[in-house]
Amino acid sequence: MTANATSLEEIARSLPPKGRLMGLDLGTKTIGLALSDIERRLASPLDTIKRVKFSADAEALLKRAADFEIQALVFGLPLNMDGTEGPRAQATRAFMRNLRKLTPLPFVFWDERLSTAAVTRELIAQDASRAKRAEVVDRMAAAYILQGALDRLARLA
Repeated sequence: MTANATSLEEIARSLPPKGRLMGLDLGTKTIGLALSDIERRLASPLDTIKRVKFSADAEALLKRAADFEIQALVFGLPLNMDGTEGPRAQATRAFMRNLRKLTPLPFVFWDERLSTAAVTRELIAQDASRAKRAEVVDRMAAAYILQGALDRLARLA
């Protein structure tokens, strides 16, 4: 864990009784965003930030977090299928190392293996066009990641 990276259990103990969490699916071209409700039961897709450079990406992300009074961030960590960390996981950790210099928000990494695949399968089952899938998959993957963390928080309560 890094300086303000924490476990979900630690975040659960430090959070106020109500307040939103934000889920993030950090890709190379976009960042998918999702929000929880204030009671932290349900994750909903929010937005997609088109990646430009770190400073602009961080500014857009932190603005959205401030707009919704986010209490903590849940970053999808793209582990390999065997649980090891590859280049994408390292890039996600590097992004967070830089972001933590700009915000006191606590954060946790959440295993995101197969989140995009699960969301894509669901969109195909709903007969969404390829263009529509491309438009929504990142924010829906962020919601999938966040919902996993919310479900775990509910079991801890």
